[in-house]
Amino acid sequence: MKTKISYIALLAFALNSCNSMLDVKPNSFSSGSNYYKDEAQVMRAVNGCYGVLQNLYTSDFWALTEMRADNTNYQYDESDRGAQQREEIDEFLITPTNNYVNNAWSQIYRNIQQSNVIITRIDAVKFASDATKQQYLGEAKFLRALYYFHLVRLFGGVPLLVKEVASPEEALTPKKATVEEVYAQIIKDATEAAAGLPVSYTGGDIGRATKGAALTLLGEVYMTMKDFPKAVTTLQEVTKLNYSLVDNYADNFDPARKNNSESIFAVQYNSGIETESSNFIFTFGPRNGKKDLTGYNGNLGGTNIPTPSIVNAYEAKDKRKDASVYMYDSPTNAAYAESVAFGGKLPLIKKFYHPPYALDGRANENWPVYRYSQVLLMLAEAVNETGTGDPLQYINPVRQRAGLDPVPALSKDAFRDTVYHETRVELAFEDNRWYQLLRTGKAISVMTAHGIEEKKRLSRLSPASYNIQAYQLLFPIPEREIRLNGFAQNTGW
Repeated sequence: MKTKISYIALLAFALNSCNSMLDVKPNSFSSGSNYYKDEAQVMRAVNGCYGVLQNLYTSDFWALTEMRADNTNYQYDESDRGAQQREEIDEFLITPTNNYVNNAWSQIYRNIQQSNVIITRIDAVKFASDATKQQYLGEAKFLRALYYFHLVRLFGGVPLLVKEVASPEEALTPKKATVEEVYAQIIKDATEAAAGLPVSYTGGDIGRATKGAALTLLGEVYMTMKDFPKAVTTLQEVTKLNYSLVDNYADNFDPARKNNSESIFAVQYNSGIETESSNFIFTFGPRNGKKDLTGYNGNLGGTNIPTPSIVNAYEAKDKRKDASVYMYDSPTNAAYAESVAFGGKLPLIKKFYHPPYALDGRANENWPVYRYSQVLLMLAEAVNETGTGDPLQYINPVRQRAGLDPVPALSKDAFRDTVYHETRVELAFEDNRWYQLLRTGKAISVMTAHGIEEKKRLSRLSPASYNIQAYQLLFPIPEREIRLNGFAQNTGW
């Protein structure tokens, strides 16, 4: 007897009435044929898709995309080893049974199912305006493309589901698509999304996916595939959509300045609604600093802690450092070996720290997925690779905003290294670093060198830590999926 696949959950969208995109509680599901009968129901379903997007980014997803790299690690607490499997992601010591990897896989496929329900059923619904129908369809396809883009970079070839799974029998698909097939679907979805999405929104719709978001995603896909000519063409279209750098870098993360001219796509959070708040400081802050930093008793998460590597990567005059890293100074830091590297202080990600907090565990920061500065830096890199223009026109506005001198004319190779560095510090702690290392082919060399430095300063690390092999550039397919569905495990795991 075949087993029911576990990577897909037959969830549905909240059917609550809603006044804005965030006013939705995606905690109930109804996929019956009595729903998706009119335009308003589809709108609520699309709103529910943004709800599960929130769930992904407030989970431990950052551990796979940022802490896996050299930007962050964790605060070791000998008295609490409950998160050891999460710490093993940082040290390249995971196994296919790692709970955090399994949770990310499951969450992403649940989210894909929600997009698929809309894409599958929308043609049967009558709309007053075809533009509205194309917008909702574009939003669902953009989100599906984003999810598969995460999956293919983290796991390689994966099951490719593009229709609603309406029965256990339909979920029985042990075949994994190839990496090429997954990228082809991502490109198709992002291209179609860009064609159907509006340039901007007003009022309560601000924060939805736009044409600029879809084009930026498509441009990053081409960058990842090293199709630099298409990346240039696609990303130049984004520069025509009225985005601009804000004057103050820190404004990109300030809850009072959300969705500004630099924000292309961000996961929206609202601390005023119980189920819509973010929690990043409560997860990322030093364990011993909760009372001082938030005003509440207890411990913070002590994870996604900036490393000496990223703290020291900023140039002397770089304004982004103070906007990105906060040094917590307390006598209680002495109990933690990490503080030695910072003169007795413990760093936390300041991008997600904006006190005061009205309620314990609830914060108001959005999560930036795409900012206009990333478009400019991707363009600088792609133009340099193609030799089709002047990459300085794209990188120097980003540096000028940071208070740094402009980059002079450089050789192709020297500029490549310069833009890699600029991208790292500009997008630090925004779930970009691991993907950047993979895309540029630097993951093994950078992380091996990083591991050597970490072992020198942290006696807790075992000799097995950071012994990075090529197969570890992909995460293992969760063991449960292998066992239940017969998927081929990624090579080496």
